[in-house]
Amino acid sequence: MTHPKDRLLETAARLFYAEGIHAVGVDRLISEAAVTRATFYRHYPGKDDLVAAYLALTSERIRAAVAAARQDKPALEALVDTMAVVGNATTGEGFRGCQFLNAAAEYPDPAHKVRQVIDDHRAWFSGELGDLAASLGHPDPGHAARVLVLLRDGALSGGDLDDAETVRETLRRAVTDLVAR
Repeated sequence: MTHPKDRLLETAARLFYAEGIHAVGVDRLISEAAVTRATFYRHYPGKDDLVAAYLALTSERIRAAVAAARQDKPALEALVDTMAVVGNATTGEGFRGCQFLNAAAEYPDPAHKVRQVIDDHRAWFSGELGDLAASLGHPDPGHAARVLVLLRDGALSGGDLDDAETVRETLRRAVTDLVAR
């Protein structure tokens, strides 16, 4: 059996993504994770701490997927495959958009701890893209990264409205068009 803290986190990840963060109360999290209220508050002083942990876990998983996509590849292939991680996310069962964009909509205060986790993830992803663009000799890798982050945001906001292959091909072409200037 999994540790209660892990059950809480996995339960939160499932429910927050499927139903929205504010729509899921602490009582429901406790019930579905099969933990006591004391256990919840021992591991997470408040619901926002659990939300931040959920987003940090999501970021860790994305970072691992990007690292695997980049491993031992030339820069252009690594960049295309990094963006393919985004395209592939839109084809998953129960896809409901980007966890970070969804959370940002529910936490509009840029100083809130949840938004800090979101900002950290976005800065990391932008940095990864900028590094790859720089290694390809792009004249303005920071701009290229910002464009690709916006493309990522768009794909994760509405990518499920198009067929999966169209999304993947559009992302691939956008990457190659951007860096082949």
